[in-house]
Amino acid sequence: MTLSMNTVALLYLVASVCFIQALKGLSHPKTSMRGNLFGMVGMGIAALTTLGLIGTMAQGMAEANLSKGLGLVLAGLVVGGGLGALMAKRVEMTKMPELVAFMHSMIGLSAVFIAVAAVAEPHALNIAAKGAPIPVGNRLELFLGAAIGAITFSGSVIAFGKLSGKYKFRLFQGAPVTFSGQHLLNLLLGLATIGLGLIFMFTQSWEAFLAMLALAFVLGVLIIIPIGGADMPVVVSMLNSYSGWAAAGIGFSLGNSMLIIAGSLVGSSGAILSYIMCKAMNRSFVSVILGGFGAEAGTAAAGSAEARPVKSGSPDDAAFVLSHADSVIIVPGYGLAVARAQHAVMELAEKLTAKGVSVKYAIHPVAGRMPGHMNVLLAEAEVPYEQVFEMEDINPEFGQTDVVLILGANDVVNPAARTPGSPIFGMPILEAYKAGTVIVNKRSMASGYAGLDNDLFYMDKTMMVFGDAKKVVEELVRAVE
Repeated sequence: MTLSMNTVALLYLVASVCFIQALKGLSHPKTSMRGNLFGMVGMGIAALTTLGLIGTMAQGMAEANLSKGLGLVLAGLVVGGGLGALMAKRVEMTKMPELVAFMHSMIGLSAVFIAVAAVAEPHALNIAAKGAPIPVGNRLELFLGAAIGAITFSGSVIAFGKLSGKYKFRLFQGAPVTFSGQHLLNLLLGLATIGLGLIFMFTQSWEAFLAMLALAFVLGVLIIIPIGGADMPVVVSMLNSYSGWAAAGIGFSLGNSMLIIAGSLVGSSGAILSYIMCKAMNRSFVSVILGGFGAEAGTAAAGSAEARPVKSGSPDDAAFVLSHADSVIIVPGYGLAVARAQHAVMELAEKLTAKGVSVKYAIHPVAGRMPGHMNVLLAEAEVPYEQVFEMEDINPEFGQTDVVLILGANDVVNPAARTPGSPIFGMPILEAYKAGTVIVNKRSMASGYAGLDNDLFYMDKTMMVFGDAKKVVEELVRAVE
């Protein structure tokens, strides 16, 4: 298959429009399926167009070499697409953040490999004539794309380990990893990476390019290890942005408008989302990068949680309170995701609604382990969209609500955000503490992801119901009936 350059440009433009429509569609649950469809169509067009472009550019090659090259490309598409489809089908909702981090790492590594190939054989990619030096502008683009890609790859690997919580290796544990002089070291490594990149840009030195890549890989690790606790959703969004800029940088070098547009869309949307999430946590982007959020508070909270008494009850007790309420707000958290209790929660809401109880869901912007985690969970259980409310819309209603049912959420309902001197002071929260009665389901009194104790659990109006979220909610359903 061969294509004229005008046809390639037109098809890339169509694919770009599809990507823009995908982002627009994904902005609301009702249009999310349409958005996904646009994204798949756009990527299909981009992939097939690139395949045709490769065939067009390789027309002068020997038949055997052309067949071999196209065969490798098709094999990559089949293997990569097959593995992606398999992982997407098998992944559990609780593992979605790790999958996203893994995909970011692959995008970053791809950018690195493309940059290395472009520096090694620029003539093969039409960057420069055979034997001629790479233009200075292209060297700058390759330096930036490779450096950002390397940081994205190694940083995403660390984020994957932190999010999974399955690895004993210290760097992969959720708590921040800090040491004396850490920020100064990061600054020096960053300056050295930039310096080596500039040397490569002016001299085309392979040694400088490889040294720059090595430092960028190390820098990616050092940037992410001091980040932990409630800042991890921001990290996922930030790495998403990095992967987009890495792709855009390489797209300039290759003269590929599709890579430039798609990378810019991902980079800018990830940056905007990171800003929105930082604002939702009352944190600056710089403070997130410096890391360490909740590290010291978590240590102090562990002891105090054991000493303070709480009022606990059974699922039957909670069901009685819920059944006799006029209004109930359900606050889903990561504990609900771990237990995969969203369908049971939907059934409970239906039972309460049938009894004349008004039921709504309250979503915090950083609930769970990644942006939109709770929204996707509820959509999976086919919760009506009109019952799901964002923090700004639902907060004024807590004061007039009879019962709030909190399922596995902690940091996003912590009243410590209203206490001066608290590590999360000023962070916007769901104001569940204003409701008439608060029912909290948790496995234990362990602190949340930010490592902070929660005063809400010790209030007289609060009833703790301990146990696995799915089992507890299923008992609630039976008791309500």
